[in-house]
Parts: sequence; C-alpha cells; structure tokens
Amino acid sequence: MKPHHYIFLFIYFISNLAFAQTVADTTSNLDLDQIALVNQGDSYVTFPADIGNIEPLIFEANVSPGFKIRERKDSRLMAVLTPQIIVRMYDEFSNPVRTPSYMPNITFYFLTGSERSINKLSLFGKIAHHSNGQDGDFYDENGTVNLISGNFATNFIELGFIKSFYNNRHNAFRFFKSSVEIHPKTWMLHEMQGKYSGLRWHNTFLAYKLPIDGNSNGNSKANFSVKAETSWMIDNVNNWDTFNLNRLNASLRFYYHPKFLEDIGLFVQFYHGMDYYNIYFQHQISVIRFGIMTEILRF
Repeated sequence: MKPHHYIFLFIYFISNLAFAQTVADTTSNLDLDQIALVNQGDSYVTFPADIGNIEPLIFEANVSPGFKIRERKDSRLMAVLTPQIIVRMYDEFSNPVRTPSYMPNITFYFLTGSERSINKLSLFGKIAHHSNGQDGDFYDENGTVNLISGNFATNFIELGFIKSFYNNRHNAFRFFKSSVEIHPKTWMLHEMQGKYSGLRWHNTFLAYKLPIDGNSNGNSKANFSVKAETSWMIDNVNNWDTFNLNRLNASLRFYYHPKFLEDIGLFVQFYHGMDYYNIYFQHQISVIRFGIMTEILRF
C-alpha cells in the first residue's frame, strides 16, 4: 500500500469514530458556548524537556483567551474574539524570546438543528492574522531565511464544521472537526508564496472523559482528554509531489487533570510536521513535549 493510502485510511477511521451513533440521556447536552471552547484551543506552558529535533527551549507558551460576542446565552449565533500569542524562550545565552507568533482572530459560530438534540452540528468561519512583529528583510545576505528579524505575515480565513456527541456508556463527550484554511496570495508576503502553504485541510478528533460521578450541569470538568489532529497542505508548496508526506502535519495529545489541581492539568504531546512558529515554518520537526495546560471547558 502506498504511503498516502495510510493517510486517507487514518482520516476515514477518525471520521467514523466521530460520526458513530450513541445513546445518551437528555441531561447530557452541550450549548454553543461549550462547542466554541472546544474549537478555541487551550493555553499551555511546556517544560524544558522536549524530546526531538526542535531547538532547545526553556519553555513554549500559548496564551489564548476568548472574548464572546453574542446577544444572549442561548443564541444560535455567536462570535469569539481571540488575541492569541505563542512565545518561545530559547535555551541560549540570555534566554532570548525571538519573534513571538501574534495570531489574533475572530470566529463566528452557528448552531444548526434542534438545540435539545444530544448530537449537534455547528458551522464556523474564522478570519485570522499571523505575524511575528518584525520588519527586517525576509532573507539574510547569504540567502537563508532571516530567523532573527525577518518579516513574516499572512492573513487567512478558515471554514468548517464541528460535530459533537455524547457517549453514555463511557460518560464521555466526543467531537469531530473538519475545516479548510485559505491564505489568498494577496494576503501573504511575496517571499512566502510557494514556500508557505496557502491551502490546508484540517481534521481534529477530541474525546473528553468525565468523572464517574460527574454530571452535565456545568460543574463537571473532564479528568482526561485526548486530541488527534491532522493537517494536509494541498496547494503547490516547495514543488512537492501531490502525496509527498512532507505535506502532512500530525499531532497527538493526552491530557490528565489530577484531583488536587483546580484549573490546570498535565499533558504530553507528540507533534510531527512543519514548525508552526511563524518564520520557522520551513523547519520540519518531530517532538515529544510535556507541560501544564488550562482546560476551561466544563460540562
């Protein structure tokens, strides 16, 4: 079997998990607020113990607060404004923090179907910016990418859906998300075109395991979760063949919330693919990382 066949089999398997039929009681219900939190992403800080080919770091931190915009709590339509920032402190002399990723975005959500249904389908659209706050030349004098002060900037839209459902037997909520991310050429630096993918297909599967004595009245917090993500770069990038595995970015994360911690938990993540840290995008990394994470989602 060819390598790309395994990719499609994996995506097919995840999709089937997400759309599996389940039986749930009527109290196990989600609102649009909770569904948006699932899509927003989590704030985290990594430990200085990464395993892989990434540059030595003291930490990587993702700060991703969400500000909700809606008419009332039970609205079918809402927006979330997120001034997201990713920062890396390097394990070098003076511990520099270089070119943080500034990723502000606004996402619109629409809940379809019956609000009383256990299994829900939500549509979303995002408008986002990604830059590093630098204004230097993209290339150094020797023709290599200027990682220290080189300008990196792009804008994009993302369109997709989120399917959510509850598994009564395992007392767990599950989500499947699929979306397309589009970076128009006029929204991207000229130097990045053909090197930075402007068309991507994302798929995400999440499962939140609730405590045995948990309930769904907004006071129960997942004590364990797993998140699997894939992203396939579709357009012409680096003259790669259509099914070149370099087009694939994949992540698998396990999260555990100990009883003695209130708002944070521990996570371990494996990531393989293009570096997502702005101008470092041409680096292919494979890394296992550990850290703490805030998972504000409550059921």
